[in-house]
Amino acid sequence: MDVVRVMESLAEQGVTVLFKADAERMRDAMKPWTVVASGAPLRDDLLVRVDAVSLEACLEVCLPRLREFGLVIHD
Repeated sequence: MDVVRVMESLAEQGVTVLFKADAERMRDAMKPWTVVASGAPLRDDLLVRVDAVSLEACLEVCLPRLREFGLVIHD
């Protein structure tokens, strides 16, 4: 999956996307990756947030949720 292409396609539709790798959670063997998506296309300015063990795992959960809101995601 081309993460840059995913982010660009979301941004073109008005969605702001943030990826985060948390050093403390990584050290504590917790879910260190977070993906947050927000913006006008999401109803009532809803925020989609996913915490997982990898960036790929975050996207596996986040992207279907965003598609449910009618967003077109090129991956």
